[in-house]
Amino acid sequence: MADAFEDETEQTVSLNEYLDEVEDQELEADLVLGGDEGKECTYGKGYMKRQAIFSCITCTPDGNAGVCTACSLSCHDGHEIIELWTKRKFKCDCGNSKFGEFFCKLLVSKDIENEENCYNHNFKGKYCTCGRPYPDPEAEEQVEMIQCCICEDWFHEEHLGLTNEVKIPRDEDGEPLYEDLICHICSPICSFLHLYPQTIFASDNPQNPTTPSKQKSIETSPSSSGPSTNPQLSKNMILGENSGTCVLGVDLLSNELTSDKSQSQSQPMFLTKNWREALCGCEKCLGFYEKKGVSYLVDKEDSIAEYERKAKEKRDEKMQQEEGAEMNFLSNLGHVEKMEILSGIADMKDEIRSFLQSFDASKPITSDDIHKVFDNLKKRRRMD
Repeated sequence: MADAFEDETEQTVSLNEYLDEVEDQELEADLVLGGDEGKECTYGKGYMKRQAIFSCITCTPDGNAGVCTACSLSCHDGHEIIELWTKRKFKCDCGNSKFGEFFCKLLVSKDIENEENCYNHNFKGKYCTCGRPYPDPEAEEQVEMIQCCICEDWFHEEHLGLTNEVKIPRDEDGEPLYEDLICHICSPICSFLHLYPQTIFASDNPQNPTTPSKQKSIETSPSSSGPSTNPQLSKNMILGENSGTCVLGVDLLSNELTSDKSQSQSQPMFLTKNWREALCGCEKCLGFYEKKGVSYLVDKEDSIAEYERKAKEKRDEKMQQEEGAEMNFLSNLGHVEKMEILSGIADMKDEIRSFLQSFDASKPITSDDIHKVFDNLKKRRRMD
C-alpha cells in the first residue's frame, strides 16, 4: 500500500488538471461510442450507417471480424481488444462462424456470416501503408494519424505521398483546417470531385485554396462543361438532393473519367467543412456514385461530423435525464430525509471549497490531501 501511495505521489496532478482530463476523456468516449452505453448488441439493427467497432485478437487473430461496444464489454472482457473507432455499414460479428465454438452472450441467434461487412488490416491492429500498430511500441514518440473518409484506414502524415504542391491545411497553431481526408490511394476513385468548385478543398490560405489543380486527374469529353463555365454550380447545393437537372452539366456515367497519373503518384485530398453539401444529387450522378461504390458520400449520417453531433445530443439528453432523476428522487423524500441529504451535500461543497481556497492550485494533490478533506467532513458531521 505504501508503494502505491509513492507511485501516486510521483504521478500527481493539480485538481483542475485532473477534472479537465476526466471531462475530456468522458466526452471523447461519448463521441467515439456515439452515445452507445454498451448494454445491448447492435446486431438487431442490421448494417448500421456508422458505429463504434472493436476487433478481438484473442478470438479472431486473422482480423476478419468486428464486434460492437456491448459485445466487447460483455463477451470479450479480458481479451486482447483493438479499438477501431467507427466503421460504416457494419453488422456485429460476435459469435458467428468466424468465432468457432464461441457464442455471443447477448444475442445467440445470428447469421453464419455478415457478407456485407468490410475488413482491412486495421482489424489486425495495423495501420497506414507502413502497416505499423498504434501505439507503436518501437516509436520514440507516437505520431498522430489521419483517417481517410473513403477506405477508413489511418495514415501517418509522412506516408500520404505529399508533394511540395500539396500540404496539409493547418492554422498557425497547427490545428487542422480540413474536415475530411481522402488518401492518395482512394483519390483516383474520387477524381470527379475536381469538377466541383475549388472551394470544397481546404486551404491554409482562404484567398488561394489548396487543391491538386496541377494534376489534371479528370478527363471528360470536349463538349462537357467544367466548373469554370457552369453557372449552376453553387455552394448552396443541398446534400443528396434528387434533382432532374445535373448541377455539373456533365454525365459522369457516359464520360470516361481517368487519372493521368498512376495510383502511386496520386495526391490526397483535404476537404472543407460541409463539402458533401456541394455534391450533385441528380439521378445520373447518384448512379455514378453507386457505380464507384461511394454512395455514402451523399448520406449526411455517414460523416464523422454528423455522428459526433448526434453523440453530443445523446450526451446532453442523458445528463438532463440524470439531473431530472435526482430531482425526482428528492421530491419523493420526506422533509427530514430531504433536509439531511441537502445538508450533507452542502457540507461537502463547503469543505471542498474551503480546501480549494487554502490550497495552492499549482501544486499536485496527494492522497493525504483527499483523506484530510473527508476527515474534516466527518468531524463536522459529528459536531452537528
